[in-house]
Amino acid sequence: MKVLVVYCHPVPESFCGSVKNVVVETLEKAGHEVDLLDLYAENFNPVMPAEERRIYNDMKKPEECAYPDHVARLMAVEGLIFVYPTWWYGFPAMLKGWFDRVWTPGAAFNINPDGGVITSNLRHIKRLGVVTMCGAPMWWSYAVGHPGKRTITRGVRQLINVKAKSFFLAHYLMDVSTPESRADYLEKVRARLAKL
Repeated sequence: MKVLVVYCHPVPESFCGSVKNVVVETLEKAGHEVDLLDLYAENFNPVMPAEERRIYNDMKKPEECAYPDHVARLMAVEGLIFVYPTWWYGFPAMLKGWFDRVWTPGAAFNINPDGGVITSNLRHIKRLGVVTMCGAPMWWSYAVGHPGKRTITRGVRQLINVKAKSFFLAHYLMDVSTPESRADYLEKVRARLAKL
């Protein structure tokens, strides 16, 4: 299976960077073809300019999106895995901007002008995963609604194959993590991805 790994962290030597490396290595070892999209390394611009927003609802084709090459990468895969740190209970602004500027009408979905019904262009994606690190404890993340998790495992999932198999792996209490807790988390990531 071809898998797009969307990675979002500004510091290459961070633990998140190590997690990304484990994700890619494990997928490749299992025989999957990996397309790594490193948003910071590509200098992705998450800021939507005014003119782009003005034409947003009128977009009809992938090439009208600000990043048609990213849309092409989405169209070429069956699996989609996000690797990012959870900041303020959600994903980093860079990743939010990627959704804003790449998952556009005419690319990721179409808007029916008669009733506003959305139809997906990404039904070919059958696997969805999140690999993240949270500073907060698990109970607090759920108490505040775990917005990052919900956005991807509920919202994004509606725009891919609704029967897609998905997973969410989080290392909670990252701010007070230990070498042992990080090693355990990496083993969980390896074990889960080996079964993709």
